[in-house]
Amino acid sequence: MARRSGRGKGRRASRGDGDRWFLALVGVLAVGALVTEFARAHPGWAVAIACLLVVLVAGGLVLRQRAVQAARLRFLAGNAQLERVDRMTGTQFEHLVAERMSADGFRQVRERGGRGDGGVDITAVAPGHGRYAVQCKRYSKSVGAPEVRNFLGALANTFAGHTGVLVTSGRLTRQARQEALGAREPLIVIERDLLADWLLGTYSPLPARPAPRLAEGEEPAT
Repeated sequence: MARRSGRGKGRRASRGDGDRWFLALVGVLAVGALVTEFARAHPGWAVAIACLLVVLVAGGLVLRQRAVQAARLRFLAGNAQLERVDRMTGTQFEHLVAERMSADGFRQVRERGGRGDGGVDITAVAPGHGRYAVQCKRYSKSVGAPEVRNFLGALANTFAGHTGVLVTSGRLTRQARQEALGAREPLIVIERDLLADWLLGTYSPLPARPAPRLAEGEEPAT
């Protein structure tokens, strides 16, 4: 008996959903008919109202975009200190880098970190500068040559045609630095000291400026 009762309730719920959709459709058609009739009878007013609606929608989108950008900048300002970065998880660090890229004008910023990411944590597009592939290393230790080689392999295969960016809260070892300098395509490297300036917005390695190469004279981590 309980099963029959359950099936009956399911059928009644389905009929109720169908009735609501039907009523909503009737309402939309009725409103559409009224709007059409009003436009025919008062074309001048219809144009004015349409223009006003366009202005209101556009203004709302602009205000929303400004609110999103303001929230992003507050988030970046609150997490730019390296002491905070050092307490982050890898996923949190990837999100911080993605937010910084969005603030720098990147579009289609996608966080890919996790299983099956193909060796790249973030992909993005810089208008006029092409596609970027980013690997994030929230390391308390140094980034070694194997990590750089793996990233370069991803750029040469799955992410061919992307500009590579390696962002780390640590520093590269001497061997890793040599691997980066010897890359076939320029590789942007943002190490610990530059990371702090970038997160604060006082250093802009991408996409407005040419891709910086690793400085030969700078002493690497060992």
